[in-house]
Amino acid sequence: MSEAATAETKKPKEQKNHPSGMTLDERFKLARSVGAECIQEEELRNLLDKHPSPSAYDGFEPSGRMHIAQGILKSINVNKLTKCGVKFIFWVADWFAMLNNKMGGDLKKIRKVGEYMVEVWKAAGMDLDNVEFRWASEEINKKPNEYWMLVMDIARSNSIARVKRCATIMGRGEGDEMPSAQILYPAMQCADIFFLRANICQLGMDQRKVNMLAREYLDKNKAARKKYRFKPIILSHPMLMGLKQGQVKMSKSDPNSAIFMEDDASAVKKKIRQAYCPPGETKENPILDYCKHIIFNRNGKMTIKVGAKVHLCIVGISEDGFEPKYLNTSPSLYISHP
Repeated sequence: MSEAATAETKKPKEQKNHPSGMTLDERFKLARSVGAECIQEEELRNLLDKHPSPSAYDGFEPSGRMHIAQGILKSINVNKLTKCGVKFIFWVADWFAMLNNKMGGDLKKIRKVGEYMVEVWKAAGMDLDNVEFRWASEEINKKPNEYWMLVMDIARSNSIARVKRCATIMGRGEGDEMPSAQILYPAMQCADIFFLRANICQLGMDQRKVNMLAREYLDKNKAARKKYRFKPIILSHPMLMGLKQGQVKMSKSDPNSAIFMEDDASAVKKKIRQAYCPPGETKENPILDYCKHIIFNRNGKMTIKVGAKVHLCIVGISEDGFEPKYLNTSPSLYISHP
């Protein structure tokens, strides 16, 4: 064989253009920016390379008012992933809300709240072209044998102690007194991942333990590993801080610790002005947290006006070295008017 022929056979295949128009590096960078943590990055890159339209899922309990972490931040993250070609599945976890005694366990009320949340996402600018909403009760009842056999197999594979370590996914501590119904919850949430054939678990950091349970399940169960083939990739978004000092995340039970999607501009401005934001303090500062994850994430920049001077902040760093001590005024404008 001639050298020219050998060179021709060794020539790498040209990578097909992705429907998104982006390169693999661009898609990986954009998808990875969604998560504060990714388990594992190489698996995510390989998935985007091999699969033109992988699936990601997030499950949510219809449980009352929606704050901006659920509304705006979730919309930003979903839009990033769908731009990369990912199909996003929202698992409307109505039965889970009942197990967790949300809305008094009343399924009719839970259904109404779930419908409200879907409409809020539409209004928040979520691109729904590649998004699907599935109600847990309806989907499980279509394939009950498949679902409940999966739940039981996961439950068989784990001790009560391991399952209770997942109690934080329900907003509870490991040592809290829990109804026996809530012991079912982690096994069911773990089963959801495989039932939906989700490639990516795109939930908050507070759901990390149960997502890891899903990866562990495939390590323990050879038959399940053969059936589902690949471990789910965990892409966990950060939790937005509460507005008060020392609050690691927003609380629906404390209306002054969070900005809700139905808050009007005056309410947003008042909450931002009253929020904990000590000058020069960059750690555990909720206003800087909002700027980073909401404003810079969506707008890319923010201007702060002090007297006659306007300061331009780009991705959290001011162009002119401005000390961001007036942050309790400007963010409300960007949050209220995207």
